[in-house]
Amino acid sequence: MAVLSVDLGTSNTVAVLSAHGRPPRVVEVDGSATMPSALFADDDGNLVVGRDAERRARLDPARFEPNPKRRVDEGTLLLGDVVVPVTEALSAVLRRVADETSRQLGGAKPDEVRLTHPAQWGPVRRNVLLAAARLAGMGTNLVLVPEPVAAAAHFASFPGQQLLPGQALAVYDLGAGTFDVAIVAATQTGYAVLAEAGLPDLGGLDVDQALLEHVGRQVSIRDPSRWQRILRPESTADRRARRAMAEDVRAAKEALSRHPQTEVPLPEPFEDVLVTRIELEALIRPSMLRSVELLAATIRSTGITPDRLAGVYLVGGSSRIPLIATLIAEQLGVVPSSLDQPETAVALGAHHITPEGVSLRTANMGPAQAQPTGGFRPQTPMGPMPQTGPNPVPHTGPNPVPLHAGPGSGPNPMLGAGFPTPPQPPARPNTGRRRALLGVAAVVVLAILAVGAVFLLKPDSDLPTAESCQQKGDTDGEGFTACLRQLAGAVADSGDCKPAEQDTNADVMCTLQDSYQVMYAHVASVRDAEKLAGTELSDMTEGDHVEAEWKGNGLDGRWRAGVNGGTGVLVFTVEDRPLVGWLTRTELRSADDFTPDTLGDFFAKNVQPGT
Repeated sequence: MAVLSVDLGTSNTVAVLSAHGRPPRVVEVDGSATMPSALFADDDGNLVVGRDAERRARLDPARFEPNPKRRVDEGTLLLGDVVVPVTEALSAVLRRVADETSRQLGGAKPDEVRLTHPAQWGPVRRNVLLAAARLAGMGTNLVLVPEPVAAAAHFASFPGQQLLPGQALAVYDLGAGTFDVAIVAATQTGYAVLAEAGLPDLGGLDVDQALLEHVGRQVSIRDPSRWQRILRPESTADRRARRAMAEDVRAAKEALSRHPQTEVPLPEPFEDVLVTRIELEALIRPSMLRSVELLAATIRSTGITPDRLAGVYLVGGSSRIPLIATLIAEQLGVVPSSLDQPETAVALGAHHITPEGVSLRTANMGPAQAQPTGGFRPQTPMGPMPQTGPNPVPHTGPNPVPLHAGPGSGPNPMLGAGFPTPPQPPARPNTGRRRALLGVAAVVVLAILAVGAVFLLKPDSDLPTAESCQQKGDTDGEGFTACLRQLAGAVADSGDCKPAEQDTNADVMCTLQDSYQVMYAHVASVRDAEKLAGTELSDMTEGDHVEAEWKGNGLDGRWRAGVNGGTGVLVFTVEDRPLVGWLTRTELRSADDFTPDTLGDFFAKNVQPGT
């Protein structure tokens, strides 16, 4: 039986194959154990992936997406003038792995494909991954494995590192795009994720950005305008220089994990810059300390002390940074374990999961609830399944998922007597004072309901419907349609809005405080709105984008923000209507600390409908 495990990462994808009774081995693509998850759309709309995509990016960086996994929630990607559904983008990466695996199997296909995913991914993201795998021709025998479960299984596969029932392992996963931590416990029947957390704004890409800014502070004074053109490319030559510099900065970061100093090559007219490990550690120490503090807090939430863990396991390429192990040892008093190639740990670990024990369910679990999310069976004799009480057992995957017994039941029966049950909050006495407070609270609630009823009973027939907004309709003197005026909310009533100029993509332009402007457009379709949003944000390539959901004025939508060279753009769309707006800010003062979060805060306070 041939089994293929694939870890589709933010920056790199790793595949492991076990076939013909041989031990699992890494599938080399283009001669390397890791394949870049990068994507490039050529003029004909064909998708090129991996190292070929990175080479093509030098010719036309606007058609390049280095981290498609990071954009799993967006629906579509805009690569140059080509709109690519996210499912197709991910399937192109998986198809390259599937084709190489089939070639190595003499044209045959694996009997089973295991796909790893972050433990915090919900059913929507998991379904995108499954759809991409089916589109890539990976068949229907697909198994999803949470990444920390796979990592724990890999840790336990080494001699002397077995996880016995009642033992737990902390998995510290620092990849290119995100940081994730999970506490995984071994049970009699598999693994249980006791607690999990993460930092979506921390990853190897953020380390690259910090190093790039450090280099820029040293050299930009020589030719500020040229440096800004590299950061905000205006021509193909500028984009090539930006792309090459980003690669050199990343290589310098990796070199500093092995050497005390290295040089960063820079494009003309700038001279190469010498950087040291001490300088890099000073830049990233606050961010890395955040990750270690989150690791410590996640361990505490399970009721376990660090010294009782089986270990702290470092996975993800960026976990190679020596500062991380140093901070964990200082803060937790535990020396973490790692591998020479931590990028392969998750894909290799997925092979130690028994298919009959894998559950598709991954949920956020507090300290009072844990559930098996993988079927690796520890190398110890198994006794009968312990009883968990008369409570019903939810079933959302291939196998039942037993829960903890109720509060006060003693040690967790699923994990065994050797594993502590996290402390439960003490029961509060039912005193007369509490009853009096409840009575006051009831009066307050009734008063709120009475006031709220005035608004709830107010007819909303004047608000445009989703159906009526599918057509643009008439505009008023300021350029608003009825649907755009609903989206603009109080901004439309500010008196500082006017029809946008014809050479823009907008219908309306509004001037706000502090050099902010907001544009609104009513386009032909929701797809066109997404495409326009991608166009307006495409040049914001400095650091990571930030995104979130918003609600207001009877509308639901999402916004996404990015910055580049002192300019920022936040685009916001509506879930079921062809409407789009984008908030921009220019004319910054030198003292301004301008980030995507700054844009998000301003949007929430001043632009979001209903504010």
